[in-house]
Amino acid sequence: MNVDKAKKRIAKQVKKGFKGYPLITLEYFGKSADCATEVAIRFTQEEGAEVQEERFASETDVRENEVIQSALIKIIDRANASSVMEIDGVSII
Repeated sequence: MNVDKAKKRIAKQVKKGFKGYPLITLEYFGKSADCATEVAIRFTQEEGAEVQEERFASETDVRENEVIQSALIKIIDRANASSVMEIDGVSII
């Protein structure tokens, strides 16, 4: 999938806001606010349930990595997520 299409699909899901569970949360990490070299995708089945987390890393910005963005879309689709939340900005590591 084209990286722009993947980013638009993720943004569309995030824009819907919280619609209940299952919940997917995305958080980007990097050494600076300009370049996110790692992304954490967290899955919560229901309120109070244990959070499952998977991380993807890249030498370049993961937000511009077609493979990683496509993988995030597949995870969101397969989880049948009702809500997708994204932590704003890049968390400094």
